[in-house]
Amino acid sequence: MASKYSILAGILREELLRGGISGGYKFPTEAELARRYRMSRPTVRHAIQLLAEAGLVATRQGSGIYGTGKPVDIVFRQVAVITSFLDDYIFPTVLHDAQTVFAQEGYSTLVFSTENEVMREREILCKLLLEPVRGILVEGAKTALPSPNIDLYEKLRQADIPIVFLHGAYAELAGVPCVSDDNYGGGYQLARYLIGKGHKNIAGIFKSDDIQGPQRYHGVVCALRDAGLPIRDDSFRWYDTHDRTVLLDQRDPQLLRHLLEPQASASTAVICYNDEIAHLLVQALLSMKIRVPQDMAVVSFDNSYYSQIGSTPITSLCHRNNKMGHVAAEQLIHMFQGLGGSSHALGWELIERSSS
Repeated sequence: MASKYSILAGILREELLRGGISGGYKFPTEAELARRYRMSRPTVRHAIQLLAEAGLVATRQGSGIYGTGKPVDIVFRQVAVITSFLDDYIFPTVLHDAQTVFAQEGYSTLVFSTENEVMREREILCKLLLEPVRGILVEGAKTALPSPNIDLYEKLRQADIPIVFLHGAYAELAGVPCVSDDNYGGGYQLARYLIGKGHKNIAGIFKSDDIQGPQRYHGVVCALRDAGLPIRDDSFRWYDTHDRTVLLDQRDPQLLRHLLEPQASASTAVICYNDEIAHLLVQALLSMKIRVPQDMAVVSFDNSYYSQIGSTPITSLCHRNNKMGHVAAEQLIHMFQGLGGSSHALGWELIERSSS
C-alpha cells in the first residue's frame, strides 16, 4: 500500500498541475494542509519534500510554499495500458472508454501488448520501472496460473505507481483493485437460461489459462448442481492461448473436432467462453449438418460483433450500463487523487438470439 505522504504528494502534484504550472502558485500552509487532508504535520512536510526534490515546489522562508514553474515531466501525465492482444475484439472498446476518461483528466496513454506471454509482460513491467508513468491499467498475462512477475508488480507498488487490473487479477497480489466481469454469475446465468429452455445435458468450452475461464466454468457447474442435473466432466473442453491462435489462424479441423467431442455425445446445448469461440463452433456445427439450435443450442459471453455476423446470430451476455474501460479508468483516477480504488465485478444482461 502506498504511504500517506506519497499519496498526499500525488494530490498536491495534481493541484499544482491544475493551478500552478505557470509558477508562483502558493500552497496553503503545512498546518492548513494537515487540517484539510486530516494528516499529521510530519506527513505533510514529507510530501512537500518529495515535490521539492522533484523541483516542483520551493519553500520561501517566512512566506510559504510555492510552485517553481518548472514544467511537470510528461510522465506524470501518462498512463500505461497493458493488454493481452491489441487485435482482441473486446480491447478497442475498452481502450476507447478508458482513454476518454483519461483525456478528460489531462492524461495520455501508452499502450502495450503482452500477447498473453509472461516474459513479454515482464519486459514491459521492467520498462515501466525504468521509465515510470503515473499509473498502470493492466490485463495480466495467463492470470489463471501462478505468475513469475509478482516481484515486479510489488516493486511498482513500492514506487507508488497505482495499478488497476482488467478482467482478472493475480491471486498473489492482495489489495490491488480489479475491474472484471461477474464471470461466476455469468456462467450461472447462462446455465439457468438453458435449463429453463428444457436442456438437461449441457456442455461447455472454456479457456484454461486466463482466470475468466475457470470462473465461468464454476458458475455453470454450480448451476447444474443446484438444479440437480449431472455434471459430466467429459462434456467440458478446455483450450489455451496457443490453441486460440491455431484456431483463428489455421481453423485447425483436428482441434475443432476435439472441442466438438462433447457435442457428439448426449449434450443438447453448449456454453462457450466467448463469442469468438462460439462463432467458430456454430460454423463447424453447421458444416457437419448439425442444426443450431434444433440439434444443438449455443450461448456465449460478450455480445460482440462475432455474435451477429453469422447466419445464426448467437445468444450472448452483455454489459448494458457498465463499461469496463470507463469504470477501470475512473478507479485509477481515484487512486491518483488519493481516494483509493476499489474492485468491481460487472453484471450481465442476456441478449437472446436464434442460436438458442
